[in-house]
Amino acid sequence: MKLNVRGKNIDVTPALKEYVEKRLSKLEKFFDNELEVQVTLVVEKDTHKVEVTMPVNGMILRGEEATGDMYASIDLVIEKLERQINKYKTKIMSKRTKTGSPVEAPAAGADEDEPRIVKTKRFAIKPMPVDEAVLQMNMLGHNFFVFSNAETEEVNVVYKRKDGNYGLIEPEF
Repeated sequence: MKLNVRGKNIDVTPALKEYVEKRLSKLEKFFDNELEVQVTLVVEKDTHKVEVTMPVNGMILRGEEATGDMYASIDLVIEKLERQINKYKTKIMSKRTKTGSPVEAPAAGADEDEPRIVKTKRFAIKPMPVDEAVLQMNMLGHNFFVFSNAETEEVNVVYKRKDGNYGLIEPEF
């Protein structure tokens, strides 16, 4: 496991890094290949937050937890990742048995009160079926997910509806 531990407003002590490594090593049993894991430890006032991101087989597992104690936050985020991995593995196994363009910033002189784009995100789009896109969206904890539909080879968006179900946006040209 390749581990990158960073700290924001905290010095990452050898003991803290060792604890993160020990706890994350529990997750290695779920995967055959080498994992690259990004861990960010953040302290803001009385909150100790841990963010873990790990790309796995073209998917991204991500967990974030915050408590008053860094060690407790680490434990909680590991538990969250274990649940995500089990859910992911269960979906993959059951599936086997069954057989973006950048947006321009507003023009100069635009009204200051209008919303504006403050962040642009770029990512590779992997072809996948709709149910895998929904799974990926849930693992990331997002309300929507942009993906290349493996069946139609078109860019689609899945999103979580207020009623708890999911929606699929398919563009027509």
